Amino acid sequence: MKPTLDESQPIFHQIAVLIMDEIIDGRIKEEEQVPSTNELSRFYNINPATARKGLQALVDKEIIYKQRGVGMFVSKGAQEKLIIQRKEQFYEEYVAPLLKEANRIHLNEQMVIELIKTKMDSK
Repeated sequence: MKPTLDESQPIFHQIAVLIMDEIIDGRIKEEEQVPSTNELSRFYNINPATARKGLQALVDKEIIYKQRGVGMFVSKGAQEKLIIQRKEQFYEEYVAPLLKEANRIHLNEQMVIELIKTKMDSK
């Protein structure tokens, strides 16, 4: 099933995130070729320039690299680099606000851990 693109984020950014997700999940491995600009533009029915901009964003972050005349490939260490970035993002988006709210309502670290464990065990 093809992931759908939405209007809330720039399309080139969504393309970059989709490829990063593929790398994190191991569906595209290090040193494997990523879809080309033309493949992405056809698959998502988008302008090739938009697909190119998404790929270039990954080149700029050193997640993928260009091999002239052949295509673009996943850089060595890209998966681990992306996982580290996502962990930091997870902390900033979810854990930090959780801890701030826990502090506000007088929950200490142990209480938060117990609350999480209790809710997870009940599922």
